[in-house]
Amino acid sequence: MELHRVSRKRYLHTMFWAVIGSMLVVSVMATLGRASYNFTAALSEKPDIAIYVLLPEENITSVEILRDKGDERHYMAETKNGPKLVILKKGEHEWFVSTVEELRK
Repeated sequence: MELHRVSRKRYLHTMFWAVIGSMLVVSVMATLGRASYNFTAALSEKPDIAIYVLLPEENITSVEILRDKGDERHYMAETKNGPKLVILKKGEHEWFVSTVEELRK
């Protein structure tokens, strides 16, 4: 390689794009990391949000909490097929759906 032939302008141009590229990679990875952290927190700490994440096929429009027992929560969820009773239980690390029952209008 003949480094003495590289002009200052060419060197600065290459370094500029290297820094911009590095910043882009770091910002994308930080955004994805933060999003995955928020997703994990939604499943473990916020069961009101977890119901939307755990039942995406139901197209839930609204949720009303009926009973909170600490490690078990009962919800009435408005879905595309009408109201449903959804029971979430807290596992060892995260919330999971225990029961989904259709309700009459």
